[in-house]
Amino acid sequence: MLKQLDAPGLIKNAERKLRDLFDSVDEVATINQKRVLNAFREHRLTEEYFAERTGYGRNDPGRETIDKIFASIFECDSAAVRMQFVSGTHAIACALLGNLHAGDTILSLTGQPYDTLKEVIGLEGDEPGNLLSLGVKYSEIDLDPADESDAGLTEKIRQAAPAGRCMFYIQKSCGYSIARRSFNNEDIARLSKAAKSIHQDCIVFVDNCYGEFVEASEPTAVGANLLAGSLIKNPGGGLAITGGYVAGDAVLVERALNRLTSPGIGGHLGLTYNQNRLVLQGLFMAPAVVSNAVKGAMLFASVLAELGCEVKPDALTRRSDIIQAIKFANPDQLVNFCRAIQKGSPVNSHVVPEPSLMPGYQDPVIMAAGTFVEGATIELSADGPLRPPFAVFVQGGLTYLHVKCVLEEAITLSARGEMPFF
Repeated sequence: MLKQLDAPGLIKNAERKLRDLFDSVDEVATINQKRVLNAFREHRLTEEYFAERTGYGRNDPGRETIDKIFASIFECDSAAVRMQFVSGTHAIACALLGNLHAGDTILSLTGQPYDTLKEVIGLEGDEPGNLLSLGVKYSEIDLDPADESDAGLTEKIRQAAPAGRCMFYIQKSCGYSIARRSFNNEDIARLSKAAKSIHQDCIVFVDNCYGEFVEASEPTAVGANLLAGSLIKNPGGGLAITGGYVAGDAVLVERALNRLTSPGIGGHLGLTYNQNRLVLQGLFMAPAVVSNAVKGAMLFASVLAELGCEVKPDALTRRSDIIQAIKFANPDQLVNFCRAIQKGSPVNSHVVPEPSLMPGYQDPVIMAAGTFVEGATIELSADGPLRPPFAVFVQGGLTYLHVKCVLEEAITLSARGEMPFF
């Protein structure tokens, strides 16, 4: 019976159900596109800012203009976009290490952070220079604003908050957890307000990876003091080849840059390696690209739920990031799913992914990522740790049409028994 599965028909039926929601995604993308365009015009972007610099990159006007454009888009005092950030984790680490000192506490309001951040903090591994080894304290509570009144949120944070200096940490996306949901900016606004009612001078930090341009504003517009992310995710629009950013209050951004370079140098030096045009062009395209990824995630959720898979969020849930979690019955199904996605990739479609240990992860991870930019999760990709509950996390899609093609082929391969995952 499954061999006769009508994959195109399933997809068309899902698209009919999602038509109104797709219109809503386009409305958000239009708001974001206008904000990006206005920032480019406000800071009078010209071709001269695409010029290559060498050596120290001292006071590079192109780099400085990129920073100003990002700050305007994120509606905050300051931003720093740097090719020297090797990943989103690196940008987040600089933000944390630059703004926390011995005796300070980092209190996560959203439970355990993403796997790679656990080693930065010192929750796993024993890497020199992690936060715990430097005398920073860590604690966590697992809050969901949807389950709490404002008074309830405030009281729970009050009970967990230390008396001394504190950074409140919020992870916007679900990370490698199918149990928790991703947080929208209304959630972040409520958490920020509650935290600041207890510690007026606290820092509210948001791990913004996978969340940029999914909603009509960014966390810094609703109360966050500092956030960080990766250029090879949403804001790079598929064109940035590396890099990351920090954005927020000017003094906090400068401290993060002091950690990236050195005190006294901060953000004044640093080449962009002739990437200004691609960074800016990718940023300009990002609202449209992200909307494609969001629609693709919703399509995956709708079709795979129809085939009996457990998905989170469901297809009709309002999105706050580009991640779609799918739970499988066993690790073999997880591996087969990733291999089916890889087979539909434009790059390395002939490669067969294998689970393996990777830097920053404590469990073997399988990744399907036939991408033009290595590791770029704004391009269609899928990955997950080989541990219960055997969930895979699908994200990205430079074009919605590519997502449709890959989904159709993947469920066909599964139905034929070549790479079964349902």
